[in-house]
This record gives sequence, C-alpha cells and structure tokens, in this order.
Amino acid sequence: MTVAETGEFGLIDRITARLGSGEAVLLGPGDDGAIVAASDGRVVASTDVLVEGRHFRRDWSSAVDVGHRAAAANLADIAAMGAAPTALLVALCTPPDLDVRWVEELADGLAAEAAVVGASVVGGDISASPTLTIAVTALGDLRGADPVVRSGARPGDIVAVAGRLGYASAGLTVLTRGFRSPRVLVDAYRRPVVPYSAGPAAGRMGATAMIDVSDGLLADLGHIADASEVAIDLSREAFEVPQALIDVAAALGVDPYPWILAGGDDHAMAATFPALTTLTDEWRLIGTVIERSAAPAMTVDGEPYLDSPAGWDHFR
Repeated sequence: MTVAETGEFGLIDRITARLGSGEAVLLGPGDDGAIVAASDGRVVASTDVLVEGRHFRRDWSSAVDVGHRAAAANLADIAAMGAAPTALLVALCTPPDLDVRWVEELADGLAAEAAVVGASVVGGDISASPTLTIAVTALGDLRGADPVVRSGARPGDIVAVAGRLGYASAGLTVLTRGFRSPRVLVDAYRRPVVPYSAGPAAGRMGATAMIDVSDGLLADLGHIADASEVAIDLSREAFEVPQALIDVAAALGVDPYPWILAGGDDHAMAATFPALTTLTDEWRLIGTVIERSAAPAMTVDGEPYLDSPAGWDHFR
C-alpha cells in the first residue's frame, strides 16, 4: 500500500500508533500542539534536515536506519549543549507512491533512537513532495545547568573528544565503492553510536565550550575557535586509529586520518576544558587552545591540515 492510498490522516494514525511517550511528555500527538515539561524553565531547541540523495540513500540504508540517523543528528545537538533531550518533532515530505511500510519503519527508528535518551516523538507534519525529506526538531531541558556554548573556549584550555571518529566517514567510503563491509563501519554510517551522556557530563566537569561532531572534527572545532576568537591545535598522535579503519585504508590505498580529522556523521562530542580538569574515561585529550593570531584557526601539530577538505559543506 502506498502513502497516497493510505491518505494523510490514515498515515498519521499509523505513525502515532508506533510511538511511545517519554516522561517529559504531558500531551503527545493528536492536538494542535504537544506539551512537553521543561522543569528548568528554559528549552534547548535544534533542527536538522535529511534529504534523499543528499544525506541518505534507500539502497544503502533501511527506513529504520534512516529514522535512527535523523533522530541522532538532532539529539546529539541537544546533548552538546549540556542538556537532556526530551522530545522530537518530525516533518515528513514524501512522494505519494512511497510504500507506507517504509514510513512506519522510519517512525520505528525515530522512536527507538529517542528512547535511548528517554525522549519521544511528540508531533510533526506530513506533505507530498517529489523528494523524500525528513526534518526533525529536537527539544531539551538543561535541568538547572548552564548551557555549554561554542564561545567559551580560552587560551590554555585543553581539547578533548568523547565517542568515535572516522567510523561513519569510512563506512560512507565503503558504500560509495560498492561494498557492504566491514559491517562495523557501514553500520556506523547507517546508525551513529552517539555518546549522549557525555554532553551533560562535560558540563558538570566545567567544559568551557562544546560541539557535536557532525561535519568533521576540524570543521566543527573550527566553529568553536571562531566563536571563541581563539585557535586550536590538535596532536595527530592523540588519535588511535581503530583496526577496522587501518584495514579498509590499506585495502583502498588511502590514509585513514582524513576520516578521523575531517569525516562527519559519528556525532562524537568535542569540548574544551580548563587546563587542570581531570577528564573521565570517556573523554580523551587531543589538543590545546592557543591564542588567535594570523595563523589558521585550526592546525594539526602546528601546521594547517591540507590532506583533504576540512569537513562537510552542504553546498559544496
């Protein structure tokens, strides 16, 4: 059965029947708006969009995969502010001939990823479109904590990262070469493994700035450097290259470091901390914050990184 045969309201009923409800949801789908509790009195909000052919391909990823990926991209932004995700709003634009089962499985993926952090899908919208597009807005609660923004890094701070780097980018390379393995890399592209708890934990440790690594480590840390008016220098030796990346890089005859330094979609957390901070085990030291000068804002071992583009750009 297609989306057109199901109809707008029949499709909405099918979707909402598959959604759970997190503890922050006071009123879920069914009214003109949902009601989500925000005990802190402040709401953190972020939006991301996935367009078929640009951000995902149905021959590479299942609908459940795409749902996980769409939710993760937004939930990671909330965590990177030091907040706890509470809810998702999803707008779906779909070709009328799309199989309704694909939409149901998309909803399953969205709901499952939201449930990882105790959040839920509380509403959204549906429209016909020639291009399959999924727009997600995430909401979060600071729960009394100060937000960790991009503009707080200071010279002398240390730079650390939590989570995986390079896995999703290597997985994308594998897929573009027509392969489907190693699964650990391909699955990382399809469904990111996000260290959600590391975001609020970093805030509690006194992080001065933080960002989720969606477009590439150098590009995203560059946003912190620009917002904070500082420079950041990373140490190449600080990055342990996982064996799966070593093996694929050897098979393809490429350097694995561009995946780690410039690849996106793993949604690791990158943050700066005061120099004497004792980092927890999930965080690893990768660099330092230095004074801004005429030199590039981002360097690796004191030199500009020229091996590949610095990260993802939607218009490049």
